[in-house]
Parts: sequence; C-alpha cells; structure tokens
Amino acid sequence: MNEKGKTEILVTGGGGFLGKAIVKQLVENGETVTSFSRGYYPELKALGVKQIQGDLGDRDAVTNALEGMDLVFHVAAKAGVWGRYNEYYVPNVLGTKNIIDACRLHQVGRLVYTSSPSVVFDGHDMEGVNESVPYPAKSHNNYTKTKTIAEKEITQAANQGLNVITLRPHLIWGPEDPHLVKRIVERAHKLVRVGNKNSFVDTIYIDNAAEAHILAAKSLLEKPELSGKIYFISNSEPVPIWDIVNGILQAAGLDPITKTVPHKLVWTVGAVLEFVYKVFMLKGEPVMTRFVADELATAHWFDITAAKTDLGYIPRVSIQEGLSRLQQWMREGKGDG
Repeated sequence: MNEKGKTEILVTGGGGFLGKAIVKQLVENGETVTSFSRGYYPELKALGVKQIQGDLGDRDAVTNALEGMDLVFHVAAKAGVWGRYNEYYVPNVLGTKNIIDACRLHQVGRLVYTSSPSVVFDGHDMEGVNESVPYPAKSHNNYTKTKTIAEKEITQAANQGLNVITLRPHLIWGPEDPHLVKRIVERAHKLVRVGNKNSFVDTIYIDNAAEAHILAAKSLLEKPELSGKIYFISNSEPVPIWDIVNGILQAAGLDPITKTVPHKLVWTVGAVLEFVYKVFMLKGEPVMTRFVADELATAHWFDITAAKTDLGYIPRVSIQEGLSRLQQWMREGKGDG
C-alpha cells in the first residue's frame, strides 16, 4: 500500500495491446498503476501511469520494479509462430522466473499471469474442453513451448505459496489490435480458407479480456483458495472461424475470403516454408507454418464455466458489438497505421 492506502499495482507490458487495456480499466477504477515495459508510451503518461523501462530477462530490473508492489499483472511475453528458441525463452521463461522470484522477495500479495490456450493445443479439434485437458506430448513451436514451461513454473510457485491465478485468453481482438486484426487486414489479399470445415473457435474482445484479469485479482483477494487455478477465458460465443475473419475484414471495408484450399496442401506448404527458412536462415517469418495451418483448420473453443463461477466473469461486450466498435475505429482512420 502507498501512503494514501491505495494498492500499488504493476503491469508488465503495460504499453502492449492487452496490458494497456488492463491499465486503462485500472486507472478508470481509481487505482495507482505502474507499467514495466521495454519501451516508453506517451499514452500511458497521459493516463498518469508511472513507467519503468526494462527487460524481463534482466533480473535486477525486474526485482527493482516489483519493490513495494501489492499486485502484479504479468502480461508481457514474446508472441508469434516463428523465431529462435532463445528469443522466446528469455522473455517468456526467464522473465516469468524473474517475476516469481521478485514476488517472493518483496512479498507481493497477488499475481495474475497471462498464459495462452495454445499450451494445450495438440493439432486436433478442441471442442468444449475445460481446464482438465492435459498438455500435449510435444509443443508445436517455440512460443507454445516456452509459454508451457512458464505456466508450469507459475503452477509450481503457487504450490509453494505464491498467491497467483493463471488466465488463458483465446484470440484477443478489438480496436488498436496490432496482432490478429492487423495480420488479417494486411494479408487480406493472400488469405484463403484452410480446409472444407468452417470450424468453430473462441475469441475474446479486448475489454472482456482486461476485465477478466481484474476480476482474477479481486478473486485472489477475496478467495485466496483459488491460488494456483488456471482459467480459460473467452467471449463464450464460439463462431465459425471464417465468420470472425470475414467480420474483421468487413469492419475494415474489405471483401470476404471465399477461396478454399485443402488443409493437407496448406500444411505441406507450411512445412516446406519452415524448412527453407531454417536452412537459409531467412529473416522474418514464413507466410504459413504447420501450426497456423492446423489452427485454421481445427475447432478450438472452451468451457469457461470455471471462470464464470469462480471469478464472476461475464463477457460484457458481445462479438457483434465488438465488431461494431472495431468498424467505427477503422472508419475513424485509426487502423491505418
């Protein structure tokens, strides 16, 4: 607590898509917030948020940032489907270990950790599964591999007394999205439907994802017995994958995707591209990978009963309302950059 009796809160990756949404809601709630990120963000300054610049892989920087904190949202991570292992290991695994150690050292009361449903994706349909689904025998890429290790580190820390809840938001999107929406819009002219199925998937609107994190923090305070729990969170509205893709394209004023290519062909193309990129050490990432091909051709939606029951999570913004807000943002020209 600070001198005014307010909870001191730190958000790692506070300038990122999800991190900033969490920061905004906390500020709206009258909370005192500090962001820990590699960059500096004028928008956070405008919100009155203190910013600490540092790298998650820097143990001393993390330790210093967490001093005096009561609550930490560990959101920052390196996401993606391609890249060298160490590029993911340092922020995702070592960074999470540094957060855990700093929480212990400074006796931080609560930690909310952002994971991903991809840690349990096995390449096949996942329909209505809950948190009991096991980790697959093999991870599909370095992102899922390192996020799996980090999630296990968090669970082990909880077993050793750390007060923490893990959330697995699936496909976060909305205005200001530099990931899913940006990639769909930028690649609109290259996109094809993968496989003959229009499989159902879960997504989550950005405001709902942020609120779920804040509810998790509140629940840790009121129900500490939830520590160590892992929760899927989504909009609880599974929709056909190409419906949401085309909904995003429509919001951007672009034509829908209609051309279909067999899953096996796309998967093979992804395998070839991965081989070429590895052998010739090409920069950037392949336009397709085996992991992405499998994700586009399979169902992945989740039973979020546990989050609703334990955390009181109710997605307030529907997909339809979210698409409407996204379209408005696009029309204002804010999605151009």
